[in-house]
Amino acid sequence: MNAQIIYVDTSVFGGVFDVEFGRASRLFFEQVQKGNLRIRVSSLVVAEILRAPSDVREFFERHRKHMDLIYLEKPSIELAEAYLRAGIVGKSSFYDALHVALATVSGSSLIASWNFRHIVHFDKIALYNAVNRICGYHEIGICSPLEVIRYE
Repeated sequence: MNAQIIYVDTSVFGGVFDVEFGRASRLFFEQVQKGNLRIRVSSLVVAEILRAPSDVREFFERHRKHMDLIYLEKPSIELAEAYLRAGIVGKSSFYDALHVALATVSGSSLIASWNFRHIVHFDKIALYNAVNRICGYHEIGICSPLEVIRYE
C-alpha cells in the first residue's frame, strides 16, 4: 500500500512536546517512521522550525529522512493571497493561509495541523476549498494529526 502524502505544518512537530497534543503527535510520527504515512514539509516549515525550541528542532531533524521538501513559489503566494481576499483569515494570519496554499499547490492529499483557529476549523475548511475550486485547484483534506492516525 502506498503511503498518503500529508503536508505537515510546524504545529505538528511542536505538538510532540505539548501536554494536550503530545500522545497523538507521537503516534502520528510513529506511523510516519513505519512508512504508513509520508509527510511533506515546505521551506516555510523549515524556516519556522529554525525559530523553535531546541527539542522541536532536534525532533524535526531526526525525521527529515521521512519528508519531502517543497519550496515557496509564486503560485502558492497567489493562492494564499486569494484566501486573504476571500476573508478566510486576516493579514496577520498570512503564514497560516500560506501553509494551506503550499499543501494545495504541491498536490498533497491532506494538510495536518494543530492550528484549530486558522486552519483546522469547520467554517474555514469549506472556504479554503471553495477558493481552491475557483482558482482551479483540487480540494484538500484539512485535519488534525489525530484524525490521520490509523487505529489497528
